[in-house]
Amino acid sequence: MCEVKNFLKKYMPFIMTLFLWRLSIYFWNPAGILALIPIFYYTFVRPINGFAIFGLIFCFLIDYRCNLPLFWTCIYCLFYAVIGFQNYVDMQHTNNNAIHIFMLFIGIGILLLIFSGLTWANLINNIWLFIWLNVLYTPITAIDNWIKP
Repeated sequence: MCEVKNFLKKYMPFIMTLFLWRLSIYFWNPAGILALIPIFYYTFVRPINGFAIFGLIFCFLIDYRCNLPLFWTCIYCLFYAVIGFQNYVDMQHTNNNAIHIFMLFIGIGILLLIFSGLTWANLINNIWLFIWLNVLYTPITAIDNWIKP
């Protein structure tokens, strides 16, 4: 049992990201966008060595599936640069696993997507996507807190 827990502690971020990206369902997880949750969490809130490159690759793969050339990849890189150059917000010690900062990260991207093609269907779909990503942020990050006490 200890071997399984050690394996999960080490490889859970990578497995979770790959699983959520691969589990692509149109309404619930379009183009594997739920993979942005572990990408954000394990890059900024609980940083893991080497995960930033992995997150960058998966942001590119999400863009590829969405037909958005380098959209989430650029937002990820921009956010990584902004967080790297400031020291005001300590995301590793924030409440609720930094969900408010995740809402900002996703909100900027969703807002840009809403205004890229302003139709009612696009508006409703992107609002749903914003709400769904933020609702699932807490249970997905709770899995990490459960494995790593």
